[in-house]
Amino acid sequence: MDKTINIKVKVWRQRGPKVKGAFETYALDGISVDSSFLEMLDILNEQLVNEGKEPIVFDHDCREGICGMCSLYVNGEPHGPDTSVTTCQLHMRKFKDGETITIEPWRSAAFPIIRDLMVDRTAFDKIIQAGGYTSVNTGGVPDANAIPIPKPDADEAMDAASCIGCGACVATCKNGSAMLFVSAKVSQLALLPQGRVEAARRAKAMVAKMDELGFGNCTNTQACEAECPKNVSISNIARLNREFLKAKFKD
Repeated sequence: MDKTINIKVKVWRQRGPKVKGAFETYALDGISVDSSFLEMLDILNEQLVNEGKEPIVFDHDCREGICGMCSLYVNGEPHGPDTSVTTCQLHMRKFKDGETITIEPWRSAAFPIIRDLMVDRTAFDKIIQAGGYTSVNTGGVPDANAIPIPKPDADEAMDAASCIGCGACVATCKNGSAMLFVSAKVSQLALLPQGRVEAARRAKAMVAKMDELGFGNCTNTQACEAECPKNVSISNIARLNREFLKAKFKD
């Protein structure tokens, strides 16, 4: 028989971006410790619907740690107390029987609340759009080894590309900085020859868009790296700074 726990969840409820929000507390009994955190929220919503109450709005999609949609602040930590996981990969075994779990949306001026725990993260999409695309003509079916890339560079580029754009770095940063996200997106192309054609324009455009959208400055507290579910390194921020300065010098 599965082990179960009884918990209370203190959830932020807010009907819209311009409406004042508040915490509401709900009791849940008999939650399996093998349930995921989002499954627990599903059970809570089913309970609320059965009681004739409004279910809690929260973001989710793949539930496999790939899409980054499950952006929740759990007990004061982005994605909760487990490390290197998204909220959908967090399990109830990480919590104790009788515990009160506090659940909040991402807190950032650049991520306005849509409703309850769902925030608008289209600011990240705008930064990506500002970066543009790569213009290397690969022809029809290029040979896999046509452009040799050293394995350390390829590995580092893939590590940067593992960023899922969940926004945990912004939510945990005291300045609301998006530098880890932007630097990961710049690094994944800056390390490869295919990304060098527009490198200068890309770095300047993405940093400019980040500033325009109201994200804060980076002060190297490393909180972003500590809370990133994909362990993206802050060494990418140093690379972004180098790419940006080189582009400015060219101007």
